Amino acid sequence: MDPLRIGVIGVGHLGSLHAKMLSDMPGVHLSGVFDADRERAKTVAGQYGTPAPGNLDALLESVDAVTIATSTDAHYGVALKALECGKHVFVEKPITETVAEAETLCSAASGRGLLIQVGHIERFNPAILALEKYRIDPMFVESHRLAQFNPRGTEVGVVLDLMIHDIDLILSFVHSPVRAVEASGVAVVSDSVDIANARLQFENGCVANVTASRISQRKMRKMRLFQKSGYISIDFSEGVAEVFRLVGENEPDVKGTMMLGEIGSGKHRRKIVYELPEVKEVNALRHELELFASAIASGTRPVVSGEDGKRALEVANVIMEKISQQSFAM
Repeated sequence: MDPLRIGVIGVGHLGSLHAKMLSDMPGVHLSGVFDADRERAKTVAGQYGTPAPGNLDALLESVDAVTIATSTDAHYGVALKALECGKHVFVEKPITETVAEAETLCSAASGRGLLIQVGHIERFNPAILALEKYRIDPMFVESHRLAQFNPRGTEVGVVLDLMIHDIDLILSFVHSPVRAVEASGVAVVSDSVDIANARLQFENGCVANVTASRISQRKMRKMRLFQKSGYISIDFSEGVAEVFRLVGENEPDVKGTMMLGEIGSGKHRRKIVYELPEVKEVNALRHELELFASAIASGTRPVVSGEDGKRALEVANVIMEKISQQSFAM
């Protein structure tokens, strides 16, 4: 079988990593890179032994699929052109600037039998992958994603820059529509919101409290999930998850668990156990790109589809609108 021909559009810091991963991926041929900065494109192309066509049309003629790592405001135009040329699309998060644009991309892909995968990379964090065997059904979620200030990426506010990672994860965990949103935020060192907090209420009763900041002294990327008979703590920076569960007294011990105590009495006695799920060494970016290629080869739905990206953007836009309303009221 011929290798899948993939090109990279936008080879700044993140796009150059796309090119690096694709350049030695089995079953994939890095068929070219394109960037509005021609010198940058030539430099990256030289590093990975691939062409750097002088225009986007030439790149699209030579590939089966593309990954898009341009600035967010260019996602829609580039992705739509690729889809109209019959190419599968991997686009970094957020999928587009507006929900209407995301809907257009999803319709364009569906009508042509093409795939869109969105680069919500935290879905592939080793800590998240370690939880695959567990039933996750939270009723309360608390997340903190704090970063030190970096001028790169400030063309969008912190909601689309950082918080959208946690929005996507929470939507993947809570299988219920969002019923209400409360949010606040403020611009501190840039022209867009630098720190924000949102409270999401779901129709099934779950509540998520989500905080994101890009002006913090120390980095933090943590999420805590509280559900009936269990508590899960996730540290994305360390790639580690911890699980505390209540299990029946007669339930056999599971390898790798530690009993912390017992509660209840008689027939209702239960054990409190602690588990540190086994974490595999996974490069999250490489893994999501491998799954993109695999989804194309098998014709299956990507792990993070265009529809998933649109849902996360919908919630993010509501949060930003709530923040905007708050700003006008002040």
